[in-house]
Amino acid sequence: MKKVYSTFSSFCCNLFGHHYSVSKKVTLHIKEYKCIHCGKEVTTDVSGNLSELTPELQEINSTLENLYQKRHGAAQQQVA
Repeated sequence: MKKVYSTFSSFCCNLFGHHYSVSKKVTLHIKEYKCIHCGKEVTTDVSGNLSELTPELQEINSTLENLYQKRHGAAQQQVA
């Protein structure tokens, strides 16, 4: 039953397009998205377009997120 639903969901995504929702906010401008029907994962690239989320891009996003959090954590401590 689940395989039939998965095939139907993939067919609908191929026919009508994906329905992405934000799965992770890396920075203010870079986010990771996941299709709610078929589970396809994408991320925004340097030019703002959606690119398929590869293991290399996941690692880049993780590193970028760590740097972003460190920078903004230090900035917030200085303000307080």
